[in-house]
Formats: sequence, structure tokens, C-alpha cells
Amino acid sequence: MKKSLLLLLICISASVISQELPINYLQDLEPRNIGPGGMSGRVTAIDVVLNNPEVMYVGTASGGLWKSNSGGITWKPIFDNEKTASVGALAIQQSNPAVIWVGTGEGNPRNSLNGGYGVYKSIDGGHSWNTMGLEKTRHIHKILIDPSNPDTVYVGAIGSPWGEHEQRGVYKTTDGGEIMETNFISEQQNGCC
Repeated sequence: MKKSLLLLLICISASVISQELPINYLQDLEPRNIGPGGMSGRVTAIDVVLNNPEVMYVGTASGGLWKSNSGGITWKPIFDNEKTASVGALAIQQSNPAVIWVGTGEGNPRNSLNGGYGVYKSIDGGHSWNTMGLEKTRHIHKILIDPSNPDTVYVGAIGSPWGEHEQRGVYKTTDGGEIMETNFISEQQNGCC
């Protein structure tokens, strides 16, 4: 809407300054959405704090992770300083919503797929992030936190979607990811995604 008004003002200004523009040329002008120019428009992951739904997080294909404390009215980027801006999975520990897990690398195979750099964890509501491992998985599609034991976390990694990939599989930690590389055990099977 703002762009259409700007276009209208430019047309009117141009007509006043340069030459006459018949008003009937503008009478059927209607605004139209031409969409975002950047790829970050694809939302890849959403999670909400269940006991306070005003707090929500949205991960995007290449635009990072965003947080809202207003039920989605206003948003703030909270993942801008990490090695990748591609988010494929997100999970809030509902028993302690300050703990957030993010799997990087878009997990939706397509022609413009963006790769990631493993799993990240925040214990302060997204103010700071720690790399938890799995950097070579490239694309993480799902993270699940065990609701009865939040130290148990599952990560589904698709690896490279266009061929064999050694790190493709389901990973599990039982210590909250403290030693991610040794405690995450791939339970993959050939042909399993």
C-alpha cells in the first residue's frame, strides 16, 4: 500500500513538473503485492511458549531467527551474529522457555536450499548462542525435546538432500548436549531420511 502511494505521488509530481498527465490514466491503478525480494520470506520453523503465547520464535530459510514478545505484532532478529542465517528447526524447552534449540540449514529440499552449521542452544531466551555440534549435517529439519526429561533431545538431519551423506540420520543426546559430538549417536539406516 505504501509503495502504491509513493508511486502515485511520484506520478503526480512528475506530471506537475514535466508535462500534463491525464488523471484517467491513474483511475484504475490498484496496489498489488509483488512479494519480498529476499529469500528470507520462507518460514521454516515456528515455536511458541505455551504458558505465554505472546512469546514466539520464527526461523527462516536465509533470514535467521526472529523473536516476538507481542504475539507477533513486533519482531526482533536474534540470530544475526552466528555463522549461518539459515534455520531449519527450532524447539523451545517448555519447562524452561529460556532454553531454545536451533537446527541450522533449511530442511526443505528445493532449488535454492541454504546450508547450515549444526545445532545451537541458548539458555537465555536467545540473547546468546552456543554451538552444540553436528556442523557437518548441513540441513536439520526437526528438533524434539523430551517433555519428561529436557536433557534428552532428538535431532533429525537430512544431510545433503541430493545424494549420500554420512551425517544423515536421527541423533540423540541425553545430557542436554554438553558433549554433543560424543553423546549424539546417529541411529541412521541406509535409505532413511
